[in-house]
Amino acid sequence: MGTSGYAGRGGLLALAACVGIWLVGSGSNEPVRPPQPSPADALAPRADYARSIAPLTGSPPTRIRIPSIRVDAPLTGLGLERDGSLEVPPPANRDLAGWYRDGTTPGATGTAVIVGHVDHATGPAVFYHLGALRRGAAIEVPRADGRTAVFTVHAVEVYDAKAFPDSRVYGPSPRAELRVITCGGGFSPRTGYRGNVVVFAHLTGTY
Repeated sequence: MGTSGYAGRGGLLALAACVGIWLVGSGSNEPVRPPQPSPADALAPRADYARSIAPLTGSPPTRIRIPSIRVDAPLTGLGLERDGSLEVPPPANRDLAGWYRDGTTPGATGTAVIVGHVDHATGPAVFYHLGALRRGAAIEVPRADGRTAVFTVHAVEVYDAKAFPDSRVYGPSPRAELRVITCGGGFSPRTGYRGNVVVFAHLTGTY
């Protein structure tokens, strides 16, 4: 994410390294995996930004709500580690997600980033069901200015961490866009998840 205000692949690798604790610790040979995105919801060659509205002025987000997968979680600001990777939310709090506080605020012009764990030492975490999202789902982000930015999902994809498409996920946008990210893809008991689930959404309303 570099000079544009994002942490790049290193941040995603840090996220991947901090989850999978429950699957590792469960002792099951065939643990229940979190849902993975459907190929039908992949990013189209020309993304559909139907019903996009003009961006808002910047304001820090306070929560994220995704009604279709029953997410209603507080947000904490995340910075960068010394190696330039993105911090991750404290793993001890399974219901907490984080946003990159030095980047775009959700609803403002550009690409805002929210991340969260997929699981926890004792079970699923805040974004366990993120891979089950489908095009057209709503994501609501209440903000400190009292307004709630409403985003509509236009794609959900899963990427291997070794081939993560930084520019595709974090690239600049003239619209107000949002990326919601957790771990996913293949899983190894030794190294954890091998990739990341990424939800692509754009601003379609406010209240």
